[in-house]
Amino acid sequence: MTRTSDIRVAVSTVIFSLRRLASGDGAAVVLPLVKRTRDPFEGLWALPGGWLGTDENLDAAAARTLAETTGLAPSYLEQLYAFGAVDRSPSRVVSIVYWALVRPDEAEAAHAQHNVAWFDAASLPTLAFDHNQIVDYALWRLRNKVGYSRIAHGLLPAEFTLAELREVYEAILGKRLDPANFRRQVENSATLIPTDQFRTGSHRPARLYRYDHEVELADRGPLSR
Repeated sequence: MTRTSDIRVAVSTVIFSLRRLASGDGAAVVLPLVKRTRDPFEGLWALPGGWLGTDENLDAAAARTLAETTGLAPSYLEQLYAFGAVDRSPSRVVSIVYWALVRPDEAEAAHAQHNVAWFDAASLPTLAFDHNQIVDYALWRLRNKVGYSRIAHGLLPAEFTLAELREVYEAILGKRLDPANFRRQVENSATLIPTDQFRTGSHRPARLYRYDHEVELADRGPLSR
């Protein structure tokens, strides 16, 4: 019989960012993984994480393990779910999983350890433990949340064009969106503020927008207040 003292608590994080496709046509959702250097599952890739300290809050543990393994400080961090199936690990481990968003420029600038690599979220290898299932659940949460919150802001700079915003939505949802319909929907959402700045290039100048910071990035419920 497993005693309570035999159960260990770990904290892991699914970190999403964007990477432009080699074809230059859009972007893909990517995430960093850590190659395990010891059993169990030595040699397999896994989500970044670590053990919860006895004097450590969950949020603090998530931030610490991210910094130690990937060098990342995400712009958005939220608790996802607790995974505690009895057979998920050779020993009895409950994982408190977070999910995070990191802008592409932040991901490129981070100084990760040598055993960390970025993978396309849509074509992952077999991961250690139940981490494939965890990533699938985090992707499902991301795709649902992007429909009713301004969560996409976590993958964008402070100012952006509507085309750049649409590219984020298309990468998350995995489908093309009609530009005219998308423009109408976001302009009617009352979450964007047009600036007086324009981005110039090979096409006609595109107006830059910013999010209204009076609107929450995502509603985290009464505990966040």
